[in-house]
Amino acid sequence: MSRLFGTDGVRGLANGLLTAELAMQLAQAAAVVLGHDRTTDGKRPRAVVARDPRASGEFLAAAVEAGLSSSGVDVYDAGVLPTPAAAYLVADLDADFGVMLSASHNPAPDNGIKFFARGGQKLPDDVEDAIEAQLGKEPQRPVGADVGRIQRFSDAEDRYIVHLLGTLPKRLEGLKVVLDCAHGAASGCSPQVFKDAGADVVVIGAEPDGLNINEGVGSTHLGPLKEAVVKHGADLGVAHDGDADRCLAVDHEGNEVDGDQIMAILALALKEAGKLKDNILVATVMSNLGLKIALREAGISIRETGVGDRYVLEEMRDGGYNLGGEQSGHVIFSDYATTGDGVLTGLQLAAQVALTGRSLKELSSAMTKLPQLMINVKDVDKARAATDEGVAEAVAAAELELGETGRVLLRPSGTEALVRVMVEAADMETAERICKGLAAVVKERLGVPSEMAV
Repeated sequence: MSRLFGTDGVRGLANGLLTAELAMQLAQAAAVVLGHDRTTDGKRPRAVVARDPRASGEFLAAAVEAGLSSSGVDVYDAGVLPTPAAAYLVADLDADFGVMLSASHNPAPDNGIKFFARGGQKLPDDVEDAIEAQLGKEPQRPVGADVGRIQRFSDAEDRYIVHLLGTLPKRLEGLKVVLDCAHGAASGCSPQVFKDAGADVVVIGAEPDGLNINEGVGSTHLGPLKEAVVKHGADLGVAHDGDADRCLAVDHEGNEVDGDQIMAILALALKEAGKLKDNILVATVMSNLGLKIALREAGISIRETGVGDRYVLEEMRDGGYNLGGEQSGHVIFSDYATTGDGVLTGLQLAAQVALTGRSLKELSSAMTKLPQLMINVKDVDKARAATDEGVAEAVAAAELELGETGRVLLRPSGTEALVRVMVEAADMETAERICKGLAAVVKERLGVPSEMAV
């Protein structure tokens, strides 16, 4: 049977894969693995539960809280809040673990369940495997005074907002900021914290009805934000995804500022302030080569990881680094957060505009993005992508031609029978020619009949 946990918890169609029964069973299993197995003081374990505003989150949260409390865990119901807020509150409350119900940037019919360990940390694979193994066992069934209690975490949002405001190097008076909250979990707290920080705030995408999350707005649909920034003459725009663990931005002219550019701005700012640990940024192999070039010239090195914010987090923890992230906008400030935080990132970015007096367009020009093209080559034996001699020769020839002006990346998909061929070059014509050539070699050397592809 395939593993239930994916790269970011258990995610799927609500009432399809992700039923109320499964939600309760996962909660009961987590109560043992993250609660009772780790609690040594004889008291009931405590858990923070939060969700994004999807309609299905209502019954799934009820199922999770029933599973936890019936297993002897006290539940603090934080209501609708961003994923990073849930992680922060686990640490702030000194709870034993936390549960977040969200499918992030996915459409409204999907949902997900992710767990945080003590301190608001994401779970390593072995702990997720332990929860999965516990699913087949009899749950804890305390009675009488030993059952868990459920209470509303009434000041959860206020605690998170106060925490965010305390991270700012400069208040935002004089800035006009447009916020696109994706009709998601940040619809309440993001506008509030930007206003409290002194910004003049225009809000779009902040009317969640349970069904419109990520629908034509947010970090996956930047068109409305670009239009609003230009229309209102704003200094910048900030876009969240459904659970607000990531952030993309728009400058005053409506140009997109992606995660790589955001990381470049913040890494340079931290280095200038003497606060960038070991002058190192952690980023994935998908980050644009232009990021590495810009930071290298400023004396900053990049530690590369596999794709996924969990791998960025692991590298940051192992090396003690304090800034990392992904091109998609997951940016992690380990001085202030244990996971990607889109609201925190947006605040820090706006603070740099206020602090330097420079526009976001000018700040983002510190990095020149190289043209990047990716082709998905389908119906291939992805397991041989790293070992086939013909593919290796073609890659070597491409890398020799590109030299230091570009790069090649072949990445097998984790879920499909395809290989992603990505090429960066000094110009799009070169990138397209080399990428198409490599894709043809991959198809020729690794291709299998579609009915055999797995």
